[in-house]
Amino acid sequence: MIRKIGLVSALALAAALGGCAAMNTSGSDMPPVPASAMTAVDYVRDIHSYARPEIARVKHVALDLTADFQSKTLSGTAALDITAEPGANEIVLDVRNLDIQDVRDGQGQPLQFETGPNDPILGQPLTIRFPAFAPGEQRRIVIRYATRPDAAALQWLTPAQTAGGQKPYMFSQGQAILTRTWVPTQDSPGIRQTWDARIVAPSDLKVVMSAESVGGAEPASGGQTAWRFRMTNPVPPYLIAVGVGDVAFQSIDERTGVWTEPSMLRAAHDELTPTAGMVDAAEQLYGPYRWGRYDLLVLPPSFPFGGMENPRLTFATPTIVAGDQSLVSLVAHELAHSWSGNLVTNATWSDFWLNEGFTVYFENRIMERLYGRDRALMLQSLGWGDLQSTLADLPAADTKLKINLDGRDPDEGLTDIAYEKGAAFLRTIERIVGREKFDAWLKGYFERNAFRPMTTERFLEDIRAHLVTTQALEDQLMMDAWIYQPGMPSNWVPPVSTAFVPVDAAARAFYADKGPASAIPWSGWSTQERQRFLAWRPEGLRAGADWLTDAQLADLEASLNLREEGNSELVFAWLQIAVAHRYQPALPTLEHFLTTQGRRKFVLPLFTSLWAEGDWGRPIARRIYAQARPGYHPVTTNSVDAVVGRPN
Repeated sequence: MIRKIGLVSALALAAALGGCAAMNTSGSDMPPVPASAMTAVDYVRDIHSYARPEIARVKHVALDLTADFQSKTLSGTAALDITAEPGANEIVLDVRNLDIQDVRDGQGQPLQFETGPNDPILGQPLTIRFPAFAPGEQRRIVIRYATRPDAAALQWLTPAQTAGGQKPYMFSQGQAILTRTWVPTQDSPGIRQTWDARIVAPSDLKVVMSAESVGGAEPASGGQTAWRFRMTNPVPPYLIAVGVGDVAFQSIDERTGVWTEPSMLRAAHDELTPTAGMVDAAEQLYGPYRWGRYDLLVLPPSFPFGGMENPRLTFATPTIVAGDQSLVSLVAHELAHSWSGNLVTNATWSDFWLNEGFTVYFENRIMERLYGRDRALMLQSLGWGDLQSTLADLPAADTKLKINLDGRDPDEGLTDIAYEKGAAFLRTIERIVGREKFDAWLKGYFERNAFRPMTTERFLEDIRAHLVTTQALEDQLMMDAWIYQPGMPSNWVPPVSTAFVPVDAAARAFYADKGPASAIPWSGWSTQERQRFLAWRPEGLRAGADWLTDAQLADLEASLNLREEGNSELVFAWLQIAVAHRYQPALPTLEHFLTTQGRRKFVLPLFTSLWAEGDWGRPIARRIYAQARPGYHPVTTNSVDAVVGRPN
């Protein structure tokens, strides 16, 4: 159901965001918030939130929290600035496993509140009641609370789990609906909020956030230090992020740089120097970068994703530090989210493809501009291969771009359908209408909808108004089929990389014709060519069928030096082959890989493959998981628990 916010509330929101824009001109390095952010919002019912923003909504969050590494908790206050329809006497927030201690109004008077029944996915509604709102009124409510040690968004690392091995570390991961486990707010991607924070932490640690740092470190009680931040652009709550640890910074250029543990800083910085050029390329393609700085925080290995596009400070896995800049397309991806996702955001998680499909497309355009068409086509082709596997594995209903997630965790929509099918759809539009026209539309799309929630239906309205204006073109593009039907429409065209022709020939010579591994020209290949070789499978291969002998596997492992391989993507691809063949000599490599990093992209498929190998694989999976699980983030353990079960 779509309901439009009332005129009075819209004017109040515009005034509030106008205040944020004023802040942007006085000390902030971010440009003013555009007019598009200050127009009325048609709120779509979000099935993953208890909030009712058409009645009362959060505009701004002010956090004042202390990080306690002994109790593994954040505690303090969240002050929420809210607007509401005239006569509204309550607001509904999202919380999950939060200990709510007290709620007061802006004058310190207690307010009545209650939490509703707990849902294992959604958590609880926190309903706060107050005197009825008058027209145009704005209020503040202050919630005193504490997180719990098992808050799903927060991972508390012991010193032994860090690169330095001397000091503890904590970081947050809010996407999709985990921010409610550390911030009581309306945790829906369609309810954008500005925010500021004061975070108190041990004085030997630094605090970084997905926001602008305000001032330096300030002494706090108990020998601790306080750090202040502000985000004057309205963002969805899942983009509020914090990291606390022994971290250092090195700049790349005047607006980009890298944060990470001191022992990793040189390697991370050298790996990520292409970031500066990527920002320039992205702006040349689709308009100004609206977030001030673009820095990266390279986290400890337990970070569950490749990267998370937190504004101003992408959180990144150390598995991208390959030593040769071969995996920096991940940085292009997270940077592209500064437009598709952070600037124009899916209104609900059923519209997730609007974030990820657009971002994969944009990422590839950045890579093409910096590294050439051949590199871009190789990346497209690798993604296309991943998509074919996903299409074969998922139920038909989950191969639609607009996915039904009713009663499901939104993480179930985090598949290559959203990413690769979404990007293939946009490339189809580009191919049919022409790149020049498509680029003009896409740049305008970001400008028209900046800082606003986007639904699939609104996307269709926009593209039909500004690009697809004839029935003949509509028929050619088959947009409704791409979005609402399973599988791939008949107008899809797979990407073809000529660079992969000799790779495929070498793969056939080894895998199918049983030639020697010494004939594989491995040393002359790029990482992408090596990925293609390891992903090659004989046509018509039955699920679970072997296609290599133990002798071939040993030859491959030795000739390509796969036991010593440091590139995480290549190690993962090799281990998928090894597990499928129950290749016992690869188990030490497998165990080391699964116990030294927690990236779900790698961890979940390997445990799933082990589990599929029955009597051989399941004991191995149980043993390794019992050892590895304490070092994984809840995002990863929640997924692997469903396959292997939780260790006793």
